[in-house]
Amino acid sequence: MPTTTFTEFTQRADYSLLDSLRADPQASADGHDHRPRQVFSGHYVPVTPTPIPAPEYVAHSSTLFHELGLSEALAHDDQFRRLFSGDISVATGPMRPFGWATGYALSIYGSEYIQQCPFRTGNGYGDGRAISVFEGVFNGKRWEMQLKGGGPTPYCRGADGRAVLRSSVREFLAQEFMHALGVPTSRSLTLYRSRAETVRRPWYSPNSRSFEPDILVDNPAAITTRVAPSFLRVGQLELFARRARSGAHPEAHHELRMIVAHLIERNYRQEIDPSLEFSEQVVELAGLFRGRLTALVANWIRVGYCQGNFNSDNCAAGGYTLDYGPFGFCELFDPRFQPWTGGGEHFCFFNQPAAAEANYQMFWAAIRLLLEDNPEALARLDQIREGFAEAMQQEMEAMWARKLGLSRYDAELVNQLLQLMVQSKVDYTIFFRRLSAIPEQVSALKKSFYLPSSEELDAQWTQWLQRWRDQITANGELSVISAAMKCVNPAITWREWLIAPAYEQAAQGDTTLIQELQQVFSHPYEEPSPELAARYDQLKPRDFFNAGGVSHYSCSS
Repeated sequence: MPTTTFTEFTQRADYSLLDSLRADPQASADGHDHRPRQVFSGHYVPVTPTPIPAPEYVAHSSTLFHELGLSEALAHDDQFRRLFSGDISVATGPMRPFGWATGYALSIYGSEYIQQCPFRTGNGYGDGRAISVFEGVFNGKRWEMQLKGGGPTPYCRGADGRAVLRSSVREFLAQEFMHALGVPTSRSLTLYRSRAETVRRPWYSPNSRSFEPDILVDNPAAITTRVAPSFLRVGQLELFARRARSGAHPEAHHELRMIVAHLIERNYRQEIDPSLEFSEQVVELAGLFRGRLTALVANWIRVGYCQGNFNSDNCAAGGYTLDYGPFGFCELFDPRFQPWTGGGEHFCFFNQPAAAEANYQMFWAAIRLLLEDNPEALARLDQIREGFAEAMQQEMEAMWARKLGLSRYDAELVNQLLQLMVQSKVDYTIFFRRLSAIPEQVSALKKSFYLPSSEELDAQWTQWLQRWRDQITANGELSVISAAMKCVNPAITWREWLIAPAYEQAAQGDTTLIQELQQVFSHPYEEPSPELAARYDQLKPRDFFNAGGVSHYSCSS
């Protein structure tokens, strides 16, 4: 039977993080801890969220509600709405009357940074506006529920702790879209906006061609609840490793061990035998995380997703997509695609495997401290680290083979294809979906071209198509191969110029487009109806190229 009341929902509470890890010993007892300060030890800070005034329902995920065994009517329940719009005073029974925020370290491509910390020590960097408010077990699975935009925490660095409706709509839709694409990800539960509070942020004026935001805009404050098995990040492990190396306090090494043990319990227990020695569990963890991370990044490139800011603090230690801030999906194919104005080429579309390896390096360096008295385990751990690039390459090759319907990877064939895609300026999603029909003529692919093709380029395409068809024809029945390709090459993708009207209309109280996008995104491998295809299966209009807030955007959220 589905959970139909808020009281029944509260009975699902089970706080493994709060029960097994340490609170900041300098934290307040009541969770009223909202001003920026240094946090020197402990795994979390108890903190109460700041409710948005006059909360109004915008959306919920029917898919996730069903998975959790929740009645969809709960999304409109007064107490449920109050909790997930930041009012934790409704907590009853086994629930805790406070949430929690966590600190983490920042590394960019393997280089440690503390400049983003207002104290220049690294002790003030962490969940500035992300506050977990619930952890529980639903249908045998443990989930943590975290408010994005729930007000300031000690890690807020002086900011307001709020999120705007624009970024909240984007994150809400993107998480469930990625799940429907089959890409491991955090999930979206609910989205509520405030009818009374607005937040001012830099953004783009109408029809702006500016690279950076050129005006300040007021947007409704909103809270989206994201859900994951845990929100443990590589950056968290890294923070405790930094403290252990420097001897920041007497318990630093033990706190590192505690959080690694908690990571295993939360994200890897089904695969790691608890009877093993802890050192063996750590080595197993390293191998499993490597496998998840390499597969994740290959999946990102398969569906055209670019994380935009893949630092260690945005890398989930459980191996799934986390923190939909400056992300985007590639339309016009460009290996250097990067939607975030602050990202740079190092975080571009095809550089994501390298960014992943840099994050894995920080993960490896952190857990390595736990094996210093075990040379044999250290050697195996180091071997796993040294094998990252090869494992990543294997995942990428397998991904390209699946996208092309090949029985095995052909480097020359793939590289020639990528060069042709760049020359023809193809739409990444439309091209691979059309290719999934296994056409005989290049004319069948031209709907995906942003520029007219030349005779010389057509000849190159014809030659490539023939060589490719010869390979897959030898692999089996073409109809079977085509069906398999359509299971990995989606029919529709995220197009920012179609998302912007949804959050703009939502700011005026109209959620019709959000509901339509939820429906379209829930079945991305199915051919859309002719009516929907006319909107969602088309090339990016010329007016939206180089358009601020659509082709590129800042992280003003």
